[in-house]
Amino acid sequence: MSSDEENPLSTSSEPLSRAIGERYLTYALSTIMHRALPDARDGLKPVHRRILFAMRELKLSPTGGFRKSAKISGDVMGNYHPHGDAAIYDAMARLAQDFAMRYKLVDGQGNFGNIDGDNPAASRYTEARLASPSESLLQGLAEDAVDFRPNYDGTLTEPVVLPAAFPNLLANGASGIAVGMATNIPPHNLGELVEALLEMIKRPDITDDELVEHIPGPDFPTGGVLVEPPENIRDAYRTGRGAFRLRARWEKEELGRGQWQIVVTEIPYQVQKSKLIERLAEVIQTRKVPALADVRDESADDIRIVLEPKSRTVEPEMLMGMLFKNSDLEVRFSLNMNVLIDGRVPKVCSLKEVLRAFLDHRREVLLRRSQHRMDKIDARLEVLEGYIIAFLNLDRVIEIIRYEDEPKAMLMAEFELSDVQAEAILNMRLRSLRKLEEMELKRERDALIEERSGLEDLLASEKLQWKTIGGELKDIDKKFGRNAEGGARRTGFAEAGEVEEVPIEAMIEREPITVILSKMGWIRAMKGHNALDAEVKFKDGDGPMFAMHAETTDRIVAMGSNGRAYTVLGANLPGGRGMGEPLRLMVDLPNEAEVTHLLLPKAGEKYLLASSDGDGFICPGEELVAQTKSGKQVLNMKGAAKTTVCSKIDGDTVACVGQNRKLLVFSLEELPEMARGKGVRLQKYKDGGLSDAKTFTLADGLSWKDPAGRTRTETDLAEWTGKRASAGRMAPRGFPRDNRFT
Repeated sequence: MSSDEENPLSTSSEPLSRAIGERYLTYALSTIMHRALPDARDGLKPVHRRILFAMRELKLSPTGGFRKSAKISGDVMGNYHPHGDAAIYDAMARLAQDFAMRYKLVDGQGNFGNIDGDNPAASRYTEARLASPSESLLQGLAEDAVDFRPNYDGTLTEPVVLPAAFPNLLANGASGIAVGMATNIPPHNLGELVEALLEMIKRPDITDDELVEHIPGPDFPTGGVLVEPPENIRDAYRTGRGAFRLRARWEKEELGRGQWQIVVTEIPYQVQKSKLIERLAEVIQTRKVPALADVRDESADDIRIVLEPKSRTVEPEMLMGMLFKNSDLEVRFSLNMNVLIDGRVPKVCSLKEVLRAFLDHRREVLLRRSQHRMDKIDARLEVLEGYIIAFLNLDRVIEIIRYEDEPKAMLMAEFELSDVQAEAILNMRLRSLRKLEEMELKRERDALIEERSGLEDLLASEKLQWKTIGGELKDIDKKFGRNAEGGARRTGFAEAGEVEEVPIEAMIEREPITVILSKMGWIRAMKGHNALDAEVKFKDGDGPMFAMHAETTDRIVAMGSNGRAYTVLGANLPGGRGMGEPLRLMVDLPNEAEVTHLLLPKAGEKYLLASSDGDGFICPGEELVAQTKSGKQVLNMKGAAKTTVCSKIDGDTVACVGQNRKLLVFSLEELPEMARGKGVRLQKYKDGGLSDAKTFTLADGLSWKDPAGRTRTETDLAEWTGKRASAGRMAPRGFPRDNRFT
């Protein structure tokens, strides 16, 4: 016997390089496959998969009760994941954070941390259960949908991968650092992912660039604005590597008297708010951005970071451009789609490859679940056939059971039953021996045979399989897609360009608003397009004057009686909860002037402008938009004249009516088009002035509302047609007493 065999504790020698190489390689493979990289099929790392599976085993359904987080992390550690409980709890807490996960997988109760960067409370103080999306990830585990493997000590089994009814890898993203490689995948909008998958099922040869038409970019849970050029986004998805520029969402808030401030309402993903505030304070202290005077955190449940400029003459876009360069209000989010294909091979995948891995997994799950169901049906049909034979020969079966020493063998021999059938008959309850039961058994058998036939067709037809998968994806879209609660896209898109020249509209989310201006000049914007005649509260003695539908990105023009056009941005208007703010504090409208018209001029539109003196012209819509608070002089007037008409041109003919009730109709071609001026005479008056004017299509006739509120249309206008600047004839009978067309 050798000395080595005599001493079991003896040592052996080998080169250090080989020993380190082998051991480090083992560690590296373990880190890559079992810790840091997610599986392309369910988008989960082992720790997350084990947390969800353990919570399922604890029956913590989304509609059930909560359990202590300490109990959950203890079960995960003891049964499946023999690592530190703190690491397990941190991983579970992240799954419950709505600012970290686009679609939460765990529903938490208690303090699970916040966007400031504060840690969750200890596991003994918090409770958790599965969130609704987790049910879709786990659905099918009891139907042999995936393989199971022994846990670390061989006493239990755990799934190798989850069935995953939706592409969780892209929906929630993932990040991890392994040995020699890393992964970083941003979250995406599930509705867009489903749309792309359905298109991929229809056209398997679809390209990555075509997929980007359905998935234009990441959708972060914290919102923000993507300013990466579309071509860069396409390249990133095609190669699996790239980066996205993500900016905070902000808006300019008017404070009155020419003062304003910037309010940041969404910050970039994975940026801690407390550290962002510290960085902004440091920027002020070091004077890197001299235009910034102060920063305040006024956040409650939502984000509200207030940035005060040193001077109101600073352009908000220029200030934000400097802050984007010097703080985490703009970050670059790296894309590195390095994932495990089939749970074994790490690979940097394109967008199409990741989606294809998910679809192939869903097909395998469908086939396995269908086969499992068929096996269950076959087993049940065998038992049912035995029951039916027993009912057809009930007296003989009872006789055998009563008098035979070995009834099972006798039943099998006499009725050619299988062991399973004979055992089922012997275990049958006496209450089942009734006529109705026989009918129910035959009905169940027929239903199972029909279901089995459908499953056979499904297993034999690849087309039918993809159709079924498409139907499952549509169900997911109904549950969590863009029309579901919280499913709408949160991250917007904008062009970066030169940061100092970015128009403010590009950084504001486009939303519908209803703009209301009162008689006393108070303006506000209600969210959404509400009915223009809906009841709205006003201050005592005040009432409605103008109401119009617009969007937050629109530039709204208020035409003053002094001929000046004043412009306000829809996003800068005060909200509709209060009474609004005086328009005079937002623009330099003189006290002696009042607003005569509220409009939304667009490029390409033309407007008819006219003064009470009867002078007017055609003005392009873009010329009405002013760039400063002081407005823009458009219509020149003398003396006590006021702006009377400012209406969009719609037709080929002009109708004017004077204070003397004389009506004149002439061709629109007789009016000049100009950006500013007095214009030309529309109608001649001996005394008085212009009451109203409008444009219309001559072929359709001239319409107005009579005193009873009915619309009247006059098509024979020869009596009132003449040359511009003539006096006209008395208006027809039934014309409104206030000499206005509307």
